[in-house]
Amino acid sequence: MTARKEVPTVAQSTETDWVSRFADEVIAEAERRAPGKPVVVASGLSPSGPIHLGNLREVMTPHLVADEIRRRGYECVHILSWDDYDRYRKVPAGIDPSWSEHIGKPLTSVPAPPGSPYANWAEHFKAPMAEALREMGIEFHPISQTEMYTSGAYREQILHAMRHRREIDAVLDRYRTKEKAGAKKPAKQQQKPVDEAELAAAEGSGAAAEDDGSAGGAGYFPYKPYCSVCDRDLTTVTSYDDETTELAYTCACGHGETVLLTEHNRGKLVWKVDWPMRWAYEGVVFEPSGVDHSSPGSSYVVGGQIVREVFGGEQPIGPMYAFVGISGMAKMSSSKGGVPTPADALEIMEAPLLRWLYARRRPNQSFKIAFDQEIQRTYDEWDALERKIAEGTAQPADVAAYGRATRTSTGELPRTPRPLPYRTLASVVDITTGHDEQTLRILSDLDPDNPVTSLEETRPRLDKAERWITTQVPADQRTRVRDEPDTERLAVLGDTERESLRLLLDGLDDHWSLDGLTTLVYGVPKIQAGLSPDAKPTPELKVAQRSFFALLYTLLVGRDTGPRLPTLLLAVGADRVRKLLAA
Repeated sequence: MTARKEVPTVAQSTETDWVSRFADEVIAEAERRAPGKPVVVASGLSPSGPIHLGNLREVMTPHLVADEIRRRGYECVHILSWDDYDRYRKVPAGIDPSWSEHIGKPLTSVPAPPGSPYANWAEHFKAPMAEALREMGIEFHPISQTEMYTSGAYREQILHAMRHRREIDAVLDRYRTKEKAGAKKPAKQQQKPVDEAELAAAEGSGAAAEDDGSAGGAGYFPYKPYCSVCDRDLTTVTSYDDETTELAYTCACGHGETVLLTEHNRGKLVWKVDWPMRWAYEGVVFEPSGVDHSSPGSSYVVGGQIVREVFGGEQPIGPMYAFVGISGMAKMSSSKGGVPTPADALEIMEAPLLRWLYARRRPNQSFKIAFDQEIQRTYDEWDALERKIAEGTAQPADVAAYGRATRTSTGELPRTPRPLPYRTLASVVDITTGHDEQTLRILSDLDPDNPVTSLEETRPRLDKAERWITTQVPADQRTRVRDEPDTERLAVLGDTERESLRLLLDGLDDHWSLDGLTTLVYGVPKIQAGLSPDAKPTPELKVAQRSFFALLYTLLVGRDTGPRLPTLLLAVGADRVRKLLAA
């Protein structure tokens, strides 16, 4: 193990911090396996389609652990394997059906979607994910499996697997679906049931629907060549000679040939052999895996036996991680198309917030990421945590998660200098439709004692809120302030309604700030009930407040709900408020 240097850790208590617990285990395991060498943690992603927010957990979990190990002064490498040599399985929704002619080719041999600036299908989906990871401060060492296989880097591992194909076949045979008569079934594991939607979400990873090289008429072979004519993996190995390494195959396209495996670089080990081979090759100590790997016979379970019995290595330690959902959407599946990606999330939320959503939950806990109105509540919770930390009242686990969200071992992530409430910013840009001068006017009125003097103070949070309004809020839910008074509604005001509007308008000048207008709009019904403005609300008073608020929304924006009224009033401006509410 490399020498430790003094670097401040995030949390002292491993009882409350899942990242620290894993870091303890990984450091101890690395010391046992390879003392003196850098700790290796790993992730794997298949760029077969949009790499969604569920896939991000595959990267965030080892990243957080690796970062904690680095904070403690140890050298740690986070490998990110791009499974870009996987086969292209199917044409996703929205792509020209003619792309079906590429099914069976390596992802790096498939043309990128129409209009893409990237060289191939894999690069098209890798690029935005890599950029999102960089924005989130995730340090990783990328490995292209296309480059590894086609360069011959795995040649000895492939030859070794072919020499030991009978042992591999025997391991796989213990778990094959079609059990031989009289064969003993594997012991049933106690586990949470996995529903079809969750399994669908794994589609696109190397684990999904992968041929394990099951024995055909010529025997079992763990290696599958890509055809030298059609470039697809619709091939069948018909013979192999261990001495000469001559491998013969035929392809569904009609081509057949014999190659020397000591020279052939257009094929790969089947997934259930490929994964454990890489564990041994890279010396991986820690790698999490999804719930799709939890069943008996899964590539993770089988790989644990193959890595020991065939490659003389050890299976990584690491948790099974639960799926990540989207607020208001079904479980994510990259096969469906249109699922939110980390790049999509970073358009509407700051990188520290997105990191926090993963850091605060143990890997086996599922959670949802909000793209709907719940994002405002998420930001409120984040801002409340910041206040508790500043006051010294936050719980240790929350402090740890916050620390991991806002900085890595290499430094702080960029932050908004003046983080105004997200819901306030969203309301303002909704009403002003993003007009900078109007936005600055309103934001400077929020706190007259400490006014915002430049929109740069509020960025990037302001930009994220504006992007959320323009991309995630339906047009019929956007706020449009009336141009002219609603004369019909004003003509039929009751005495109580008329008085409430007068009290509001009389108090505008003295309460023209966010806090002041909050006190005013909640206080008008109290005053009408003969109470002081700071009286605690009763059930009857709450009814009166709701009725008053609905009246204001109707007269200002033509419906009975809208942005928070204090923000709305500031955004509309005192003169226009008087014009629209004057009875």
